[in-house]
Amino acid sequence: MLITENCIIQSLKPNHVEDIYSLYCNEDVRAFLGGVPEKSYIYSSFDSMLQAPLPNSYFYISLKNKNEFIGLVSIDEYHEKTTYELSYQFLPQYWGKGYAFEVLFAIIHYGFDSLNLSKIVAETQTANIASCRVLEKLGMQKVKVLERFGHEQAVFQLLKTIEKE
Repeated sequence: MLITENCIIQSLKPNHVEDIYSLYCNEDVRAFLGGVPEKSYIYSSFDSMLQAPLPNSYFYISLKNKNEFIGLVSIDEYHEKTTYELSYQFLPQYWGKGYAFEVLFAIIHYGFDSLNLSKIVAETQTANIASCRVLEKLGMQKVKVLERFGHEQAVFQLLKTIEKE
């Protein structure tokens, strides 16, 4: 478990299924993620998340002071299977409050320090300006623009820096 100023970041557990289902069914959340998937896909994806081997990691995000579910963040195998991708979905009522930056910052450091990753990528639709801004604010650099899932996507990356002592 990781704790930030405002959030609790914990590993995904079976009892989180209904919150994750509600996230995947939210049309605003899914606007840049291909839309709301079929119910069977959501439950199948959830089961896959629970069973994924490390370094694949899925995190249930809640507010520290209210214990309210706000989103899902993951580090999992990227499309070409040579690196790992930071992915995230937050419920709309928590957008624009700094929670995504706060949580993603902690997850990136977890990926570098605990999972020993040397590089983390993130992919988002170029039309998702808010998501692109968060990735840039995290220090990620846009390295590629491509078409995937019928939309223009921006691929960002962040390399682990070795701190000199």
